Amino acid sequence: MISGEQIVAELGNFDGAAEILQAWRDGMAPEPALLVSDWADKHRMLGSRGSAEPGPWRTARTPYLRDVMDALSPAHPARRVVFMKGAQVGGTECGNNWIGYVIHHAPGPMLAVQPTTELAKRFSDQRIDPLVEETPAIRQRVAPARSRDSGNRQLSKEFPGGQLVMTGANSAVGLRSMSARFLFLDEVDAYPGDVEGEGDPVALAEARARTFGWRRKTLLVSTPTISGLSRIEREYLASDQRRFFLPCPHCAAMQWLRFERLVWEKGEPDSARYLCEACDGAIGEQHKTTMLAGGEWRPTAIPQDPHAIGFHISALYSPVGWFSWSQAVRDWEAAQGDDRAIKTFRNTVLGETWQESGEAPDWQRLYDRREEWAPGTVAAEGLLLTAGVDVQRDRLEASIWAWAQDRQSWLIEHRILVGNPFEAAVWDELRGLLGETWRHASGHRLGLAMTAIDSGDGMTTAEVYAFVRRAGAGRAIAVKGQDGLRAAIGQPSATEVRRNGRKLGGLKLWPVGSSFLKGETYGWLKLERPTAESGDPFPPGFVHLPLHAAGEEFCRQLTAEQFVARAGRNGFRRLEWVKTRERNEALDCRVYARAAAAALGMDGWGDGRWARMADSLSLPAGEIPTGGNVAPPSPPQVANNTQRPRGWLAPRNGWLR
Repeated sequence: MISGEQIVAELGNFDGAAEILQAWRDGMAPEPALLVSDWADKHRMLGSRGSAEPGPWRTARTPYLRDVMDALSPAHPARRVVFMKGAQVGGTECGNNWIGYVIHHAPGPMLAVQPTTELAKRFSDQRIDPLVEETPAIRQRVAPARSRDSGNRQLSKEFPGGQLVMTGANSAVGLRSMSARFLFLDEVDAYPGDVEGEGDPVALAEARARTFGWRRKTLLVSTPTISGLSRIEREYLASDQRRFFLPCPHCAAMQWLRFERLVWEKGEPDSARYLCEACDGAIGEQHKTTMLAGGEWRPTAIPQDPHAIGFHISALYSPVGWFSWSQAVRDWEAAQGDDRAIKTFRNTVLGETWQESGEAPDWQRLYDRREEWAPGTVAAEGLLLTAGVDVQRDRLEASIWAWAQDRQSWLIEHRILVGNPFEAAVWDELRGLLGETWRHASGHRLGLAMTAIDSGDGMTTAEVYAFVRRAGAGRAIAVKGQDGLRAAIGQPSATEVRRNGRKLGGLKLWPVGSSFLKGETYGWLKLERPTAESGDPFPPGFVHLPLHAAGEEFCRQLTAEQFVARAGRNGFRRLEWVKTRERNEALDCRVYARAAAAALGMDGWGDGRWARMADSLSLPAGEIPTGGNVAPPSPPQVANNTQRPRGWLAPRNGWLR
């Protein structure tokens, strides 16, 4: 039989013959037997820039990561590896070690997906560049970015036999940019539910790997979020649901760590100890290192997908020196009385989903606890006014809300503008509303800092775009609810405006986390009003409703949706908001007004900014400083937009009119 070398020799000597022969040899070589964890122990170096423990990687430091990494080795039969985890367990480093392994030992096309493109750039700068620079075995295979035609760019790293491309789950173009044998999907619970109208980003990414058949590998990593909405929980429940079992140092019984078995003396976090479920022996954290070394992963379910394996681990397993049981106790005690803090604890420390109650606030209770103040006036604590507008086929409905530093809010007015949204008259009336002012308790007049208008109704979308474009980005923004967005508002995207077939130009469309904001609103609506006898202040986030503007119908509309579980098309249970009555405009307007405040950046304002706003309002009306030593408040800016909103007329006058 004629060998490959003889064939090349008979074809003659020509430029590139050696490279072709080497490529042929590489293609015929079997999959490497070296496991990812062995590669990491042999080659991975951690630098001081990205690690609290610089030096050679040691899997023995986090033994629970060994099986997760080894499942990513080409010889392992698993095609989907699911890792649902708490924070501070080293989960992202599994993916980084896998990337290094692929570059050095199993080259092929690889796609790494972060929740957004901006996070993908940060991942490249803070994770991948140090990985390349600090690990000699990889540095030799990825050319320096400064060299000509190196193939080393911020979101793309070329290496012999393959390429690593990084993108955001919010970019449909990035998700379909290449075929990939290896997929690293990081923090999947932060992905949008739908990316640019093209579907689920996880499904779009996995479609890029289908041509590789049984040779493909997908790693899904995330801390979980809300039960029923969490992607990582859904994927984990479809797997064999592995838990890391540890031996008791007293009786050797194997068990996986549950927060319920952690006990301590009240107010003394340092007394935390773990009770063995077999012998009830008290286990101190000094035993953790030995227990981790003797641990093993055990499946606890029969997988729905025979090619998927799933791992779940909490921060209770973090090695000594990373995250202690006493710190977990401190975080738990600090979260008591705050559902949002408890949710964060369960998500990030325990790696568990949060179960929403699904109960809407009682409209009658809200109606009965209304407060009385003069119509058209703003409470002293209310320093910012925003509006939310819901578009109906025969009217516009608008709610004006005032906001305080601690997220308390006051309904100032709810107005119904009757008219056909396809005619100019109702939009002229809305334009007039945007120019109105309301009297603050200080005597000053406050105008709207921002108005968010719903553009989700396809029939009236063009009309909303046209109005926002005429009004200017500093006065109004077009918003659209986005399923799966786990934030008040997302990054805006450029949208072309067309009306009656004519191109009018572009504007930015802001995605709104409607589900997130409804959950936030309902949590705040459930807060109890302090009694006069107690003298306690209103709690942060309390929603104030006035007698003159919040009638029975308004209160019913504000509580018109329920968070319920439904079976999806894929058979998985999911939670979604459904109407319990036909009219819900008050709730929608509230959500949009809150989104307008978020677009201004209110959630990131520090104490100093709020203090400057309050200081200006503390001056008598008509005596606003025009100079001297009084520092004026900075006007709010729309995120990523340098135009100052109308109503914040002059820098020295702040937001006053």
